[in-house]
Amino acid sequence: MLQTSPDTGAREGRRFFPSRRGFLIGTGAALGVGIGFLLWPRRWPEPELGDKDDVLLNAWVRVSPAGVVTVALPQAEMGQGAWSGLAQILADEMGADWKTVAVEPSPFHPAYAHVGLVKAGTASLPPVLKDMAAFAGATAIRRLNLQMTGGSTSVMGYHDILREAGAVARALLVGSAARAWQVNRDAIEARDGALLYQANRMPFEEAVRAIDPDDARHARLREESDRTLVGRSLPRIDLPPKVDGTARFGADVRVPGMVFAAIRHGPVGNGRLVGVKGPAGLRVVKGANWVATTGETNFEARKALSALEPQFETDGEPAGDWIEAQLQSLLGTAEGKEVHGFGKVDALLGGDPLTADYQVPFLAHACMEPMVATARVEDGRVELWGPTQSRTLATMAVARALGVDDKDILIHPTLLGGGFGRKAEADHFVEAALIAQAVGKPVQLQWSREEDLHADMFRPAGAARLKGRVGADGRIAAFDVKIAIPSVGFSFMNRNVPLLAPGADKPNASAIEGADRIPYAVESFRATHAPLEIPVPLGFWRSVGHSFSAFFIESFMDELAAAAGVDPVAFRLRHLADRPRHAAVLKAVAADARLSDPPANGFAKGVALHESFGSIVGMAVEAGVEDGAVIVRNVWAAVDCGRAINPDSVKAQIEGAALQGLDAAIRSEIRFEDGMAVQRNFDTYPLMRLAEAPAVFTRIIESGAGLGGIGEPGLPPAAPALANALAAATGIRARALPLGASFA
Repeated sequence: MLQTSPDTGAREGRRFFPSRRGFLIGTGAALGVGIGFLLWPRRWPEPELGDKDDVLLNAWVRVSPAGVVTVALPQAEMGQGAWSGLAQILADEMGADWKTVAVEPSPFHPAYAHVGLVKAGTASLPPVLKDMAAFAGATAIRRLNLQMTGGSTSVMGYHDILREAGAVARALLVGSAARAWQVNRDAIEARDGALLYQANRMPFEEAVRAIDPDDARHARLREESDRTLVGRSLPRIDLPPKVDGTARFGADVRVPGMVFAAIRHGPVGNGRLVGVKGPAGLRVVKGANWVATTGETNFEARKALSALEPQFETDGEPAGDWIEAQLQSLLGTAEGKEVHGFGKVDALLGGDPLTADYQVPFLAHACMEPMVATARVEDGRVELWGPTQSRTLATMAVARALGVDDKDILIHPTLLGGGFGRKAEADHFVEAALIAQAVGKPVQLQWSREEDLHADMFRPAGAARLKGRVGADGRIAAFDVKIAIPSVGFSFMNRNVPLLAPGADKPNASAIEGADRIPYAVESFRATHAPLEIPVPLGFWRSVGHSFSAFFIESFMDELAAAAGVDPVAFRLRHLADRPRHAAVLKAVAADARLSDPPANGFAKGVALHESFGSIVGMAVEAGVEDGAVIVRNVWAAVDCGRAINPDSVKAQIEGAALQGLDAAIRSEIRFEDGMAVQRNFDTYPLMRLAEAPAVFTRIIESGAGLGGIGEPGLPPAAPALANALAAATGIRARALPLGASFA
């Protein structure tokens, strides 16, 4: 059940006006220290939760008179199953009946801040420093009220918090039943939405009438053997309303007196609006690098926009093919800096190492739901509805743009029709608010598909040069990787947290995550990053740096294996002796895909292995080329994410990520001419159709390790597994994405 109003995204009477990956983890503490402490001291009003007849057990859960258990969640639901997975953790600990569990967006309050980010950010520190950093980071994140969905951190970050919330709720309910029955509380079991003792049964809705807050001190987590909901493929809470059409997304919002707006953007990054020509009488709103029109309907707004002739200029050289050319040229220079390494790389490489250059293009997010937001600006207050991965960053951005205090901004988050990092940005909210302020009416701004692809925050283009040598013992003696690529974090911080933005794009390990360290045991290793400042705005794209680093590393591993005359799987296993989890994943996918079987005529299988966001994924792809087109028949994946909260959701995310990764690897690219994106719709930026999609077979390996992420790890190994399959099938080693261009 989704507890949201179809018109406002908030429950009636719950108006509340209170005063994220490398970025999320890398700045979890830094952001808190840099901003959270600058805002100290901070006062936040107590959150308003639930209907007046509901009983609030803690900030996370309440029970209605009808027995509905509603879980308040700060994380965005964008199809990844976060709402269901998080609610499943709490319901499991509480003993709720899954059929009675509902979810709703939590209030924008520090009680729901993403303090779980600190755990990942401090994992590698010494114990004493870890404890200190964890305390300081968590405190700062709460002060800042940092809420963010991204980096596959939802379950990792909120698992322990929600377990504890469920345990406290159970303790309160058990205490109520113990007093009513005059029995020892330890003899009472909470299960399936009721308290049980011998023949006695008390439903939760009855127990909440006589709870005593002091019973919270008896809260204890369940033993692992007593957890009955976690690990089961329970029905997703968000799916039924999405199927029957009652789910409400950003474009479904309706506010009294609302008008519609259409928008056109100028050249990306360094463009600016210098003039507008058009018929008199149109309602035109001008921004720094955009122009918008309004109308009583969406059609009227778009028709008015089509009548305008905006003029744009650029400050500096506009985005174009020069970016890719400069990135490639950086590989042959001394530009860049080593961000990680060990051993005598140059000496062991020798004079003629195996060398390979790779390239990846700019990519757009291409969410099924283009950017959309509704804004109402009245009496110094701003109210917004729309999809967002971070109410914190959106609030900060709107406050800066309109010159208002963030306590006067209220954002009602809607369901997301895809996010992939794009909706961690707040440009749609800022534009909608500025237009609403200008016209004096509530406004719904809906980007066209053309604007959504052109005015994106892109996955960067990049180039890499890898060098390696296999020793006489058949093991890698030297592994050298240099990647020339702009830093996503630098671009993102400059837009969203300018107070903490560095002055220049400097070499850093997070920009080439996944290539700065590899799982394979090698004698010497060096990773170098060479950044390039460009006008193109960059953003977090599903799996971020791993989306290209896996392609570079795992393609080259196959090339090294071929040079050594060793089977690709055996070659990898030879270097994974001290990585049992990685080896188990690789062996599982090799067995499931039957990689040792002879290939079919014209087709072959390729394999790749990659760790990201705390999870390890091995992938095998069966592919070939027919009439100049890349064809993928089957995909096998094995994933070790520690523990699967909901196995069906894990499989769905691995399968979806694999398909997205394959689609991008085959044909996706964004090019720029005079600062404008060439690919503006699905005729030039096509997405994989159902008839083209291969069968995907996924195995989950329950290793018992710490919880890993699942929304993104399935994407990185897709491209290299496909490239390796095509090399085996055709004898052509394609080193530039999209791969389809090499076989057309």
